[in-house]
Amino acid sequence: MPPRGRFRPVLTVARYLTDSQKRIVATTWFGMRRGVAMSAEGLEAFTARLKGYEGRPVAVTGVGKDPVNGPMIRHWCEAMGDTNPAYTGPDAIAPPTMLQVWTMGGLSGHTGRTEAYDELLRLLDEAGCTAVVATDCEQEYLRPLRPGDEVTFDAVIESVSDRKRTKLGTGYFVTTRMDVRADGEPVGTHRFRILKYAPTRVKPGGRRPRPVINRDNAGFWEGVRRHRLLIQRCTDCGTPRFPWLPGCGACGSPEWDTVEASGEGTVYSYVVVHHPPFPAFAPPYAVGLIELAEGVRMVSNVIGVPYDKVRIGMPVRLDFVRYDDELELPVFRARDGGGEE
Repeated sequence: MPPRGRFRPVLTVARYLTDSQKRIVATTWFGMRRGVAMSAEGLEAFTARLKGYEGRPVAVTGVGKDPVNGPMIRHWCEAMGDTNPAYTGPDAIAPPTMLQVWTMGGLSGHTGRTEAYDELLRLLDEAGCTAVVATDCEQEYLRPLRPGDEVTFDAVIESVSDRKRTKLGTGYFVTTRMDVRADGEPVGTHRFRILKYAPTRVKPGGRRPRPVINRDNAGFWEGVRRHRLLIQRCTDCGTPRFPWLPGCGACGSPEWDTVEASGEGTVYSYVVVHHPPFPAFAPPYAVGLIELAEGVRMVSNVIGVPYDKVRIGMPVRLDFVRYDDELELPVFRARDGGGEE
């Protein structure tokens, strides 16, 4: 007799289906788990069950935890570097892209959330689609939000795709739609899409991806070849910029020169990559957003310290690492000491 619980995922999936579909879904589940081809009947039955969640509510009459307010608008604008005067003063409006912010539940979550979305994700987990990646979001704006507006919202599972094969793995795209209101009046719609997938098994090794070099960034990569980290600088307004672009984001001028970075910087933010694995990368490893002494930020690996010891504010120093005969990249090596979370 198999260990207790071994077939529980099959039974969990099957309990939602008719008796005539249970054998098909059991075969489907084992096919997905083992990475083998499944029958057309099995795939059709499983997909039909998933699509049965379309239109089911995720949140009903959700209420924003705070009214639209000036301090949150200010924090957002400071983080984004957005100095638009429309977001300040007595007649201020909220940046439209903050639409989702006013609906977030924070660490304590929201009341009024239904079980439908969690059930759908469990169904996919039990079918082997245990990994998830957010793919995109779409927002529609009907009117500006202003400080003092009280936000409410409803959310539904808008769609579940057919099975899709991607480089990450095979799985399903799940889209939720949130309709946002202020004082009962529609103000916008937020669609959020994820991919729930069974990760592709990747053999370790292989070459790192090559950078895409074009006429706009060729000077940067020529500098890397000579072990120099070059930053663009607008010759009209003096604003430095990175990554390299054909024009200045501050004044629009196409004229620029370069300044060589000193190599000194700090970890402004970071992530530790655990999954999914990619050829030529050995997780876990740290990827940092490095703030250079010259005022620009760039994404790079943080080396010279265990991945779980990287900290925000940690001082780092530019280094160059050769990965193969053709590829050498700028990275940042941790210096003595560290920062605080």
